Amino acid sequence: MNFSLIVCTYMRPKALVVLLNSVKIQSLYPNEVIIVDGSTNSLTKEILEINNFKNLLYYKVDDSERGLTRQRNKGISLLDKQSEIVCFLDDDTILEEDYFEKLLSTYLEFPEALAVCGYISNAIEWRKTNIPPNKNEFTLDGYTRNEGSRYQMRKFFGLLDDTPPGFMPSFSNGRPISFIPPSGKTYRIEQMMGGVSSYKKKVFEDFTFSTYFEGYGLYEDADFSLRLSKTGSLFVNTLAKLEHHHDESGRPNKFEYGKMVVRNGWYVWRVKYESPALKARFKWNSLMLLYIVIRFVNVITTKKRRESFTEASGRLVGLINLIFSKPKVQR
Repeated sequence: MNFSLIVCTYMRPKALVVLLNSVKIQSLYPNEVIIVDGSTNSLTKEILEINNFKNLLYYKVDDSERGLTRQRNKGISLLDKQSEIVCFLDDDTILEEDYFEKLLSTYLEFPEALAVCGYISNAIEWRKTNIPPNKNEFTLDGYTRNEGSRYQMRKFFGLLDDTPPGFMPSFSNGRPISFIPPSGKTYRIEQMMGGVSSYKKKVFEDFTFSTYFEGYGLYEDADFSLRLSKTGSLFVNTLAKLEHHHDESGRPNKFEYGKMVVRNGWYVWRVKYESPALKARFKWNSLMLLYIVIRFVNVITTKKRRESFTEASGRLVGLINLIFSKPKVQR
């Protein structure tokens, strides 16, 4: 299949080159590699000029096009007409050598697939075991991982249900696809991680990334995949492996991040559930309050006291703002 890679980047020249070096050694190489650069300096352009990457197209956006969703839409507009599959990668990821080969094979195995995402292999420590999990563990397909303190607290307060990973329960905030084990299987999902995703090009005849998600674009991938899942099948292939190293460059401050978590979280919840039941509304708000309390407590229990306080404050402001000004959901 003729396939393209789009990488939207912002102020991460060194991380981008590490990613592109892992693309260079792929068993299947993209027919085009489109770099959409939102940086406010020329360092990314300069570092690409002194490195030789095949089929690379560099585009520098202006102020009106800067921001993850706008840059992604710009990248789509630059695609070659022959492209059949469009892959997106965060600029701080590193691919295993057969990433694209495994990813694209999913479209052959599941012809109905509209989108397929890869599997982040360095995020969670899984154990293959036949021993039943304890109350602080999660098990799927013979693999077990630690539940995490937040999920343990959610269980205690009745704010966690049995919705499969990658699907959104009625009160949102389900288990993400990081709760899918490295089993070698392909799983159907409805929520994708945009930074490790791919789509059939025809998808973009009817769908674009929403410009509601300004700047950093937190949860823009959930918004897009939830809308897309209403029209067809989405998958994650756990054999298409890559690492995500969370480069802190270009990320928003913790106060703005906290606000985005709440407001953008509310937004994608209403993308899936336009008018949730009273019980679901109660659970969503209870969960937001629980996370605010946890982050304020982290001021005492962790060394990152300032980050914890500013994020908790941002979450609290975001929740209060929702009372007076709710986002208008674009459907």
